[in-house]
Amino acid sequence: MNLIIRILLTAVLVMLIDYFMPGITVANFTTSVIVAVVLGLLNIFVKPLIVLFTLPVTIITLGLFLLVINAAMILLCSEIVGGFNVNSFWTALLFSIILSVLQSIMYRLTNGDN
Repeated sequence: MNLIIRILLTAVLVMLIDYFMPGITVANFTTSVIVAVVLGLLNIFVKPLIVLFTLPVTIITLGLFLLVINAAMILLCSEIVGGFNVNSFWTALLFSIILSVLQSIMYRLTNGDN
């Protein structure tokens, strides 16, 4: 049940960011739910491999390269999910930062474990 709530919360945040941020387009709420699921799956399966392969760069940049990896996950998600479009890398970077911050705030407010 907790997973479904997190997915729906992330979908609402994606819609909220779409409303306020130019360069991001989400067709409807169903698309935002699909975006939340795909982002979750990418973060579980693809991101750890990319982090492992780019570990030296991540260490040299003191972890800042992880922001680039997050933006790449957003861009990959926009390629996979129809109805979700991100205009540029910089838009994806800002989107990933805003989404991460809002997710952290919302999970803390809803007494989430993470």
